[in-house]
Amino acid sequence: MNTSKEKDYVKRKILFVCLGNICRSPSAEEIMRTLTKKKGVEKFFLLDSAGISSYHQGELADPRMRAYATKRGYNLTHRSRPVETDDFYNFDLIIGMDDRNIEKLKEKAPGLDEEAKIFRMTDFCINKVVDYVPDPYYDGGFDNVIDILEDACEGLLEKELKNIKV
Repeated sequence: MNTSKEKDYVKRKILFVCLGNICRSPSAEEIMRTLTKKKGVEKFFLLDSAGISSYHQGELADPRMRAYATKRGYNLTHRSRPVETDDFYNFDLIIGMDDRNIEKLKEKAPGLDEEAKIFRMTDFCINKVVDYVPDPYYDGGFDNVIDILEDACEGLLEKELKNIKV
């Protein structure tokens, strides 16, 4: 029995995924969290991020990504973790940043129902016409990545709010 005064809400659980979980996916997680707070709908969402690789497990986001995010008003505090099998059961949407992420996620998906939860981040873009979110780790372009993620997160939130009775 729930003794909390706050009503229980069915939350949409969204997992953002990139290669190492130190640039794109933690940024998407924080941008989406910020948007949901601004719109007063954060109670309807559970947001997280993970990486295909476990190479950076436990690390904060790349310092360059954190610096660019901070300039835009985002505070990246997430610590990297790898995608786990349970994620496919625990999340409603699993959103990859590029084709390689999508392919790896499909390989990791334990079944067809879980594979159906996988989407590409840029599929939610409203104004930008891009096929993927580029990895800034090697090539820079951190501002461009944030621009794309802001646009895609706006589109994702707009889509998700149509499915939630606010």
